[in-house]
Amino acid sequence: MVLLHALFEHAAGYALFAVREVEEISLLLPQVEESVLNVGKFHNVVKLVAFSPFKSAQSALENINAVSEGVLHEDLRLLLETHMPAKKKKALLGVADAKIGAAILEELGYQCQTGGVVAEILRGIRLHFHALVKGLTAQSASKAQLGLGHSYSRAKVKFNVNRVDNMIIQSISLLDQLDKDINTFSMRVREWYGYHFPELIKIASENYTYCRLAKFIGNRKELSEESLEGLEEIVMDGAKAQAILEASRSSMGMDISPIDLINIESFSSRVISLSEYRKGLQEYLRSKMSQVAPSLSALIGEVVGARLISHAGSLTNLAKYPASTVQILGAEKALFRALKTRGNTPKYGLIFHSTFIGRAAAKNKGRISRYLANKCTIASRIDCFSEVPTSVFGDKLREQVEERLAFYETGEPPRKNLEVMKEAMVEANEVVAEVKKKQEKKEKKKKKREKRRLEALAAAAEEMENSVLETEENETEPKKKKKKKKQQLEAASEPEENGLEEEALPKKKRKLAGETVQLDKKKKKKAKDLEED
Repeated sequence: MVLLHALFEHAAGYALFAVREVEEISLLLPQVEESVLNVGKFHNVVKLVAFSPFKSAQSALENINAVSEGVLHEDLRLLLETHMPAKKKKALLGVADAKIGAAILEELGYQCQTGGVVAEILRGIRLHFHALVKGLTAQSASKAQLGLGHSYSRAKVKFNVNRVDNMIIQSISLLDQLDKDINTFSMRVREWYGYHFPELIKIASENYTYCRLAKFIGNRKELSEESLEGLEEIVMDGAKAQAILEASRSSMGMDISPIDLINIESFSSRVISLSEYRKGLQEYLRSKMSQVAPSLSALIGEVVGARLISHAGSLTNLAKYPASTVQILGAEKALFRALKTRGNTPKYGLIFHSTFIGRAAAKNKGRISRYLANKCTIASRIDCFSEVPTSVFGDKLREQVEERLAFYETGEPPRKNLEVMKEAMVEANEVVAEVKKKQEKKEKKKKKREKRRLEALAAAAEEMENSVLETEENETEPKKKKKKKKQQLEAASEPEENGLEEEALPKKKRKLAGETVQLDKKKKKKAKDLEED
């Protein structure tokens, strides 16, 4: 008897289900297929053993990343160690991904199975998950899935802005397209303007120069000695400018109307602007390649390196390819045709455009292409996995290819790879140290600026507080004065109980009060005298 368990990874957490014991797992398949659409029947086949919910969204993201990479996370390990049966030989664990199954077998020793019955069981669990787990609704499950899906996609899409190779792929594709379009449009200008001035085609062979001349000359009959200076600026050759002037005087071309000339000049200006944009795009590609793949661009050139990255899909994919694949990258049709017809397989693909293969003799082209592909693979891996991008390794690898070329021609033995790499490592460490010093200086400056900004903010806040306090004091002072005056007036008007009225009053008021008291006494005496009489 085999006890089958099914592990289901959900956005809400890990769930471990026990499937009914059977002698052979294949006997379960018809039962599962019958009951997969009915929750009641499916309950009889599968029972929930344990559910381990994720603690947070961050924890869920960590777990799903571990599962996708085939790594056994601590949360999953704890669940399996706690709830799986102790007898590992009899227990069988069904998983959706073979990679995580291999990791469980290696670390915990449980036999894992994928596909077949397990796939059907997991399909049923996915369908009825909210019903099988208590306290989990369909709405909350879908919310968890949506949230985790967004965070997982966001984490996968995140990249270093300075080392993104998508821009290189787009740039090289646009550069190739521009080359085709500029050639097509230039041929159209030549054909169109050739009716009027056919001799110019032989004198100016370059497309960009021809379009500039067509725009500058216009009507050939109006060309004179005064135009020689302008022609020299465009052609950068006095003899050619003189030849154009002489050809315009004795040209066999037909006359052309002003409106036709306007259209030709307008189209020529468009072609010129496209050519100038192409130059700018090539400079942009160079700068991008020096940031993303400096070693590869130093070894084989920016354009060929960008084409290799574009054909592989990304720098990471190119780094994963063996040297034999890099050698024939871009020559897939020729390879499969050779395999089909049992002919000779191609010796090189995109790397043929590098200068090394062109410089090699015919008998050595295959050998140098194989050697160059090997060095390209090393350079792409260094660029992909190094923390600080540097062109040191690319320069050293280029020197090695040069030495190999010299060896094929003269027989001079090249340096050993170990010696070259040791030199490169020393130089690269120096470069990395310099870069780190610069980064530290930048960080220090940033911290100082932040400190100054915080100090300035604190000083401004203190000034604001002081100004508020001053205004409050200014407002309260007149109120206090008014209160004092009021109190003084009240004290003067009300008689004191302890006979201290005179002390409270001012001097003038005290005198007046004394005089009134004396008058009152005199009046009382006179009244007494009159009564006695």
